Amino acid sequence: MPFPNIGPGELILILIIALVVLGPGKLPDVAASLGKSVREFRKAATDVSDAAKLDSPAPAPATPTQASAPAANPAPAAPPAAPAAPDVPAESGSTPPATADAPRSDSNQS
Repeated sequence: MPFPNIGPGELILILIIALVVLGPGKLPDVAASLGKSVREFRKAATDVSDAAKLDSPAPAPATPTQASAPAANPAPAAPPAAPAAPDVPAESGSTPPATADAPRSDSNQS
């Protein structure tokens, strides 16, 4: 539910009620502490929003096109991929093929 707008008449009514409740001696002190609280809240909200802007990653710079001058230090090429294992159909119940470092042990030899 949105709050209704407070016009000058309502604001004067609120100030008169505050004057009656708090008295003329305390009203300036309460107004000063209310002003300090609002100022601190705004400063904290600004600090949080600034910290959120700093934490978010910066947009990546535009990549140069191929028509531009080549870079002085090109990026190193990716290392070659490891050779794929040969596709040997496995028989049911048999052990997987042995690797080059480990000897193969057949369970059928006894």
